[in-house]
Amino acid sequence: MSAAAVTAREAQKEWAKVAGPKRGDVLRKFSHLMLERAEEIGDQIVRETGSIWAKAEWEVQMASREFLEAAALGSQPQGILTADLEPGRQSIARRIPVGVIGIITPWNSPFILGARAIAPALAMGNAVILKPDVQTPVAGGVVFARLLEQAGLPNGLFHVLPGGPATGAAVVEEPLVDMISFTGSTSAGRQVASIAGEQLKRVAVELGGNNPYIVLDDADIEAAASAGAWGAFFHQGQICLTAGRHLVHERIADAYVDALVRKAKALVVGDPFDKKVQVGPIINERQAANVERIVAQTIAKGGKVLTGGSRKGLFFEPTVITGVTPGMAAFDEERFGPVAVITTFRNDQEAIALANTTEYGLVAAVASTDLTRAQRIADGLHSGVVHINDQTVLYGVYAPIGGVGNSGNGFGYGTVCNADLFSEWQWITTRPQIPTYPF
Repeated sequence: MSAAAVTAREAQKEWAKVAGPKRGDVLRKFSHLMLERAEEIGDQIVRETGSIWAKAEWEVQMASREFLEAAALGSQPQGILTADLEPGRQSIARRIPVGVIGIITPWNSPFILGARAIAPALAMGNAVILKPDVQTPVAGGVVFARLLEQAGLPNGLFHVLPGGPATGAAVVEEPLVDMISFTGSTSAGRQVASIAGEQLKRVAVELGGNNPYIVLDDADIEAAASAGAWGAFFHQGQICLTAGRHLVHERIADAYVDALVRKAKALVVGDPFDKKVQVGPIINERQAANVERIVAQTIAKGGKVLTGGSRKGLFFEPTVITGVTPGMAAFDEERFGPVAVITTFRNDQEAIALANTTEYGLVAAVASTDLTRAQRIADGLHSGVVHINDQTVLYGVYAPIGGVGNSGNGFGYGTVCNADLFSEWQWITTRPQIPTYPF
């Protein structure tokens, strides 16, 4: 780890001197090479993560866009001429690289979640040390290294250090690493932020979510159920943005549940390499057992399973549970499994209260034909992201993505904020000569 950091620090000094548009050229080349190898990369994503092919294909396309948009950062103005009360003094503020960025990524979407940090970090003149999850060392690590090399990135600027928690801790603790970008669980994120904070490092953490999907009584039930099924079951629910808690107005709850159950039963579970399959395996036995535990504990407290609820090995059936209330495991915990839980509400105020009954605050969604009403509810939600008339699993290259509460520290990834996230501001003043002072 220390050797990688020393090499990265030295290489970064020279990389920072390269003109921004030239740095962007390397990223554009990477994007082009990535699309040429899309099928090969997608195959590896399926192999390591168990995602269906359509999800892997989407990941490659979005990662390509991340690199293209990041490439443009180098061509943007790198500073501003600031106002100044002193006559004869020029005052500017300019962006400078942070230095060496440690990036730690999870297994569930390793390619896109790596790309969204690697690309802008390099574009802004930084070096990168990447620690992919131990379960996705190729799709989440080696692919980046190989394609960046082919794209012409100078030696020493990008390092991949596969490994488990000990490797991640070494990256965070390394004094020559100036910033940490972490995506993963809330428990691990707390440790990362604590260690980084002791060294006064910049840290951006995007963590878990227990996301509410609010369906009002005037919503189109079929459309809302379709969006809800996608939000709950896409990638086996193993996404921090998953619609875990379906909060449904009591007037339409029966109709919504019937539609959601029908859609859940129609999903094809199986080998993700089969392009007819819509729900693949849970990532590992430990995670599958945890989903099983949450379902069992929820049933024990009165939840009713209408479909699913069991598994064959790592293949967990799409599950719908009704009668779920705060205090039940399926309401309180992030599940990372294909489980949609239904909680009813009587009015808008109760919907807001239920949505906010969580320590998380990543994303929320509201379905309604009354946009004024939906926006009023959105205004009351404690969430970093809110979608009106859509589900929760939306990814935007351009908009900031980040959470509040136990979902993160508020930093967002996206073109509107990446320049700020991966650079420092430096204030510089210039006078033609030294002024006279009273001392």
